[in-house]
Amino acid sequence: MLLSRRGVEEVGRKAARRLFRAGGAARYKVMKNWGVIGGIAAALAASIYVLWGPITERKKRRKGLVPGLLNLGNTCFMNSLLQGLSACPSFIKWLEGFTVQYQVSQSETSGKHQYLSLTLLHLLKALSCQEVTEDDFLDASCLLEVLRMYRWQISSFEEQDAHELFHVLTSSLEDEWDRQPRVVHLFDVHSLEKPEIPQKQICSRTRGPPPPPVLSHWKLQHPFHGRLTSNMVCKHCKHQSPLRYDTFDSLSLSIPATLWGHPLTLDQCLHHFISTESVKDVLCANCTKIQAEGTGQIMENQRTTFVKQLKLGKLPQCLCIHLQRLSWSNHGMPLKRNEHVQFGEFLIMDVYKHCFPAQKPNPAGSPQASLDPKADVEQMGNNRSSFMNGTCSPSFLTSPVAFPYMTAPDCSSPSYLYRLMAVVVHHGDMHSGHFVTYRRSPPSCKSTLATSNQWLWISDDVVHKTTLQEVLSSSAYLLFYERVHSRLERQRQEHRAEE
Repeated sequence: MLLSRRGVEEVGRKAARRLFRAGGAARYKVMKNWGVIGGIAAALAASIYVLWGPITERKKRRKGLVPGLLNLGNTCFMNSLLQGLSACPSFIKWLEGFTVQYQVSQSETSGKHQYLSLTLLHLLKALSCQEVTEDDFLDASCLLEVLRMYRWQISSFEEQDAHELFHVLTSSLEDEWDRQPRVVHLFDVHSLEKPEIPQKQICSRTRGPPPPPVLSHWKLQHPFHGRLTSNMVCKHCKHQSPLRYDTFDSLSLSIPATLWGHPLTLDQCLHHFISTESVKDVLCANCTKIQAEGTGQIMENQRTTFVKQLKLGKLPQCLCIHLQRLSWSNHGMPLKRNEHVQFGEFLIMDVYKHCFPAQKPNPAGSPQASLDPKADVEQMGNNRSSFMNGTCSPSFLTSPVAFPYMTAPDCSSPSYLYRLMAVVVHHGDMHSGHFVTYRRSPPSCKSTLATSNQWLWISDDVVHKTTLQEVLSSSAYLLFYERVHSRLERQRQEHRAEE
């Protein structure tokens, strides 16, 4: 029998009157029973939540997807960066080798990660499906806790920048390496000078067992580590100053101004990065020397204008490209540039590599013929009309033999060929917004050379499949590329490993 709203209220009032009319002992007994029942229900609910988590949100991850990451307030900047780094297998492999030195000691001391490298390795292996987990999403708060131990105060409730966090991670990893004791064996110096020689070939002339393996400084550099070259030439006497070197973890490229209606490409940003600039009032010792020889008198230091150019002296295994989307208005207000910068799945960096003089000219005055086929490829890469970064000109697309590696990148033609692994995109303005990530799905097989063609769109704990066309049409903020080695280079590496 159904009761109306007024009838239900009347029944409730009658029950309340009966409760208050009863004696104190009866009321105490009723309230005590309800308190016990409520306490048991609360304890049961808490135990279910601890053991199985929120039942409404827990679900088994679909095949081909990766775990998402919980947003702990405003941690989309950290979640997007971790998803991008987990798509770079060379970085995960480097972390595995880097953490071998103290994985055992940490497991013996405590279960809590005390090193950034171990915490990062654990998260990236879980996000790349190298560690078995059925969770649909993970909690990355442990990374913030370790960074606080490294004296980085990063709040999870304030909006941060993914690119700044990338530099925090790389600099903290370098600091962690600097704190490790470096004890080099007296007879193992040869391995430091030539790190490419396998440890088995390094022999000691002392009696007894050989010295323990010592990882060289260059092997312990993370795969995002690269070197820039700075070249300066005097405009007056054409004298070239000695090359200057600087390190980089990511290439921050400014977006050049373009005409309305004209597409903007990553190639244009890279060419703008290495474009020459004039530096005035620079002391030129050669001009001073020439003037002194001509007049026979001691001349004052001559200052002239130099032409400066940056190039890449050492390209890293993993290349992080940061597109600077911050600009300033005429009134000093920060603005975000939302132009779409075209980029490709494959990136050729030969044209931006500094060419070191490897061979001397022959007596006839002409350069010697190179026996390495890569030298000819590098000369082809210097032709701006033929090669574009990540794309190519229509003349090469119509040739059946000149540009075969766009469809088959496993070709030995380019010396520095990179494959796109992840893209971080920022939606919003300079004051607020949200970071999302496009990344490759982990390969189904365990081969180190395998690469999946399936792309994923990830926004914190939301993960679904997407297409390469959607990835290439996004407004990229961070681009993660990984170098593709040619067949010849892989054969050399396998040959050295067998020896």
